[in-house]
Amino acid sequence: MLVDSLPEQSAAPAPPAAPRKRPARRAAGLLVSVGLLLLVCVASIAVGAKSLPPSEVWHGLFHNTGSADDVIVADVRLPRTVLGLLVGTALGLAGAVMQALTRNPLAEPGLLGVNAGAAAAVVSAISFLGVTSITGYVWFAFLGAAVVSALVYVLGGSRAATPVRLALAGTAATAALFGYVNAVQLLDSAALDRLRFWTVGSLASADMATVGKIWPFVVVGVLLALLIARPLTAMEMGDDTARALGAHLTRTRVVAMVSVTLLCGAATAACGPIVFIGLMVPHLVRTVTGPDMRWILPYAAVLAPVLLLGADVVGRVVARPAELQVGIVTALIGGPVFIHLVRRKRMAKL
Repeated sequence: MLVDSLPEQSAAPAPPAAPRKRPARRAAGLLVSVGLLLLVCVASIAVGAKSLPPSEVWHGLFHNTGSADDVIVADVRLPRTVLGLLVGTALGLAGAVMQALTRNPLAEPGLLGVNAGAAAAVVSAISFLGVTSITGYVWFAFLGAAVVSALVYVLGGSRAATPVRLALAGTAATAALFGYVNAVQLLDSAALDRLRFWTVGSLASADMATVGKIWPFVVVGVLLALLIARPLTAMEMGDDTARALGAHLTRTRVVAMVSVTLLCGAATAACGPIVFIGLMVPHLVRTVTGPDMRWILPYAAVLAPVLLLGADVVGRVVARPAELQVGIVTALIGGPVFIHLVRRKRMAKL
């Protein structure tokens, strides 16, 4: 009996199946997210002050004859949806990159003042330099985003920065810059008329010309973010560990900041400062993917536009036939989420 039992006792245990199943589950979750994005895109085209059935949406997209419904679909809602895709992807990736780069769970383009810097630069260009084109907005938005990113990083303590210090520095910079924006608009009635919707974040004035001007910057920013996914994952474990794993820290930081500047600058120039997208989506994604940036970034690129376009659809429905700007809807959703994250992460005690 003892001899017969030895082979069973000496047999090696089977390897756990969970690690092998995890990539498959992540891939399946990403496919589901893409399907959800497609549904939200259809809703964005079909829902508005006038709801359109799927047959009219299809006709307007592929058999445009110039009818009123076809014009609504092809010339109004399609550009709005495409712009929402680009801006949502840009803000979601920028938030994920910033959180990994600073090892700060509260990092987000709106919270750390990046969007406010871009907005202040664009408002200055409009009021003092007479810039009126989206091409001009983009370059000034890049400049403002880059300057404020560096300023907040320095005010937060540079390498000694903590999540709370960065959040406080970003909040202070955002308050000061939006105070400046409001003052400029009050002193310049023409600027106020042009910017009263843009400064709260809106997709209402989207057109294909705007899409054509910003998509190259968004594509380059997305590619740069994806290229540094592996070193960003290593940097989340600390600089020493990242060096031991072969990550080039200075190069990664430079590429990350260029990526964030391109993404935030293009998004803000196109539709104004929209907050909390880059904060909420990466946290939601991490519950599925864990800390691996190679999965976080693709998920964020897909789910951030789901949130942005979903908020835009809600804003069109709740105030019909008028609409609530998407920046207001995301702020109403993001405020409670931010408070929850602060309490859950015990940031007040840091």
